[in-house]
Amino acid sequence: MPEITRRRALTAAAAVAATASAAVTFAAPAASAAGRHEPAAPESFDEVYKGRRIQGRPAESGAHHHEHGGGYEVFIDGVQLHVMRNADGSWISVVSHYDPVPTPRAAARAAVDELQGAPLLPFPAN
Repeated sequence: MPEITRRRALTAAAAVAATASAAVTFAAPAASAAGRHEPAAPESFDEVYKGRRIQGRPAESGAHHHEHGGGYEVFIDGVQLHVMRNADGSWISVVSHYDPVPTPRAAARAAVDELQGAPLLPFPAN
């Protein structure tokens, strides 16, 4: 029987570690998918932010809305701000598309900040 050398012991330990790492890598996506659940629907809001009236609510049944908004509507001074929910649960709008925020209210506030007093123009829906 061959002697166990330091080199063989280290090689065996590296192989075991690599196998364990691969098993964890393949099991992790399945575990995270199984534990995934749909985030709660955002609450309605109606407030004045920096002199602008911002509102958000679930889309009215039968009303036209984009699937991206997840059935939620946001308005600034009565004009609809098109919003989209990302896969990670964050929200973006047509005004602040590259700055995801945690809620539709935060998206409305970010849009007001970005508009700097300019009116929100209606977005032609396709």
